[in-house]
Amino acid sequence: MRRPRWVPRRPFPVYAYLPGRHPHPVRDPLGHSYQLQPVPVDATIESEEFLWGEDLFNHGYYWEAHEAWEGIWHISDKGSEIRAVLKGLILLSAAGVKIREGKRTAAMRHAGRAAGLFRNLANSHRHHFERALGIRLDMRAERAETTAAAPPALLRASRGPPEPVFEFILGSELPPPTT
Repeated sequence: MRRPRWVPRRPFPVYAYLPGRHPHPVRDPLGHSYQLQPVPVDATIESEEFLWGEDLFNHGYYWEAHEAWEGIWHISDKGSEIRAVLKGLILLSAAGVKIREGKRTAAMRHAGRAAGLFRNLANSHRHHFERALGIRLDMRAERAETTAAAPPALLRASRGPPEPVFEFILGSELPPPTT
């Protein structure tokens, strides 16, 4: 499946971080994001940083997607719906890392928490989030739990581009931005 790019001018990191297998991206001088200046962010699902998080997630850079969305999460209003969506995406990213590490129980726990957040939002009929995520929130919840419960067998070695573990694509219903 060809995976879209929403922010194609931003290059992917040279590796997808996995704890214990790669230099920590921001703390280690050999890390792919060491001493990079933070990007200013807006607390919206239309922001470039949100779309960058989708790019990272869709291409298997789960730790990096988590970091992109966490920046938005920190500035979003406490109790807001976008904060709940971001928390769900951050947890889903954490599940992706755990799947790649072979830690199924932790992956299931993170995916289950993400699914709970998505289901709560689905019950509030928040269609603008569904458009940004490319699927109904209740279906996103179900697919997250299914993937964590029966993770795919990863084919690629740890070098080179990461192998995505989720078969779905975030933002798949959005047309690619014109940049």
